[in-house]
This record gives sequence, C-alpha cells and structure tokens, in this order.
Amino acid sequence: MVAETSQRTTPLELVQDIVSPLLKQPAPATQPAMGFFTDTSICIGCKACEVACKQWNELPAENAQWSGTSYDNTRQLSATTWRHVQFIEQIGREPPQVSTLPFLNNDRWLMHSDVCKHCANAPCQEACPTGAIIHTEFDTVYVQQDICNGCGYCVVACPFGVIARDEQGSHTARKCTLCYDRMKDGLEPACAKACPTDSIQYGEVEQLKAQARERLGLLHERGVSEARLYGVDDNILDGDLNSFFLLLDEPAVYNLPHNPSRPSNNVIPASWWSIATALVLSLLGIFFFSNNK
Repeated sequence: MVAETSQRTTPLELVQDIVSPLLKQPAPATQPAMGFFTDTSICIGCKACEVACKQWNELPAENAQWSGTSYDNTRQLSATTWRHVQFIEQIGREPPQVSTLPFLNNDRWLMHSDVCKHCANAPCQEACPTGAIIHTEFDTVYVQQDICNGCGYCVVACPFGVIARDEQGSHTARKCTLCYDRMKDGLEPACAKACPTDSIQYGEVEQLKAQARERLGLLHERGVSEARLYGVDDNILDGDLNSFFLLLDEPAVYNLPHNPSRPSNNVIPASWWSIATALVLSLLGIFFFSNNK
C-alpha cells in the first residue's frame, strides 16, 4: 500500500497566489518599430483589406447604405471599421504631364486604403486620462479595452478622425491595433496579407520608409510629378507616422490634414485667454458694484 502525501498550501503561498495577478509585470522587450506603407498608386479598390480586417478582428458588418456619391459606401473609419478604402473621383481635371493614349481621358479614380497612422507622438495617447492608450513594444498605438472608460477625449484629440467610441457595443474607444496579436506571433497583419497588389506593405518602419522613397523616385522618373509621400520626412506631429502613404494628389484630396496640430499646443493660449477673460469680468464687476454704492 502506497501512502499518499498531501501538500498543503501555506498562508504565504496563498497570499502570493492572490496578489501575483495584481502585480506589475515586466514590460516586453523593445522590438524594431513596425508599421504600414500604403502605396495608393497601385491600390485597385477591391476592399479585400476591409474584409480581412473585419474577419480577423471579429468586427460586425456595417449596414449597407448607398451614399450616392461613389462606390465607396463605407464612407469613413469607425469603431467597427478599422480599414477604409476611399474612392475619390476626379472628373474634368487638367491633363497630366505624361501623354495618355488617344482612347483614354483625364478622368480618374484615386483609391486610398486609410487606417490609423500609429503616430510616434500620438495625440490620442496624450489626451487619455486613464492610461488606456499605450505604445506597444513595436511602437504601435494600442487601446487597452479593459482600462478604457469611454470618455471620448481621444476621439476629439485625433487630428485624422481615426479613433471612435463603440456606441453599440463596448462603449469604449476602438481602432486599428495593427493586428497586435498576429505581430506577437511573427505574422503579417490581416489587411496586408489579403492585399492582392501589395499596396499595403508591412515591416520595419525604417525599411518601409526607404522603400517609399525609392518608389517615389521611380514615379517621378516616369513623369508622375504629383506623387508625394505623407508621413515620411515631414515631421508630422513632431515625430512622423508609423503608418504612412504614397499619394497621387494633395493630402487634402484624401481628407488628410496638411499640417495637423497637437491639441496640447492650444492649452497655453487657451489658458491665457481664460485668465484675460476672468480679469476683464472681475474688473467690470468691481466697477459695476462700486458705482452702485
């Protein structure tokens, strides 16, 4: 007969088991900054990236509504649409410098797969009062759903209109995570994986920027003088973007701000105006009450 020995948990071990989940865990090791390079010159508007994003992240489908302005009926990014392919119709534009074939005209569609810019200095993170918005070890911007209180400060702070509050579901702020769960396993984000033309390229930010500059130079050599980079070497928001674009027109055409400002830049001027207003009202009050005596 084999005697069975029972191992009893000591009070100290019991306390450690209870407290250990509450202790701060060591931060993951820093990795090279990762991001997206979206080349709009080869986007065909298939919306495969939109579908792949929704499937992988289990985001609900939007109610289809005919916008009447384009084949783009998604219309904008939202809490449940983290990739959005714009269809920008340009009719009756001036002839380009490159001569076209006789049977082609100058009208065109510009396709643009928009997404969170994963700013190196993110205004949404700056505005978050709970610390729910962080930069991951890959230098991407991530919203921790279990910490977000749904205040919406990040929504108004984002100059790109990316982040939004899920009014129908969790009531928390939601946006592209750059497929953080896939990145941790060394996998390509779902949208880049699904793109049939490699318009969406994923990788280390510095390598992608080098590819973007090379692609821009090639387009300029071919006479596409209107091509330009957005979020590369232009110090947007004091640190560039980890998700950047090659555009074929002005940023405003793609609903991108030319030089977005940080909300924190307005704090000091607004404070001075508040102080000045308070002083003026105080002086008026003193003058009014002194005359009524």
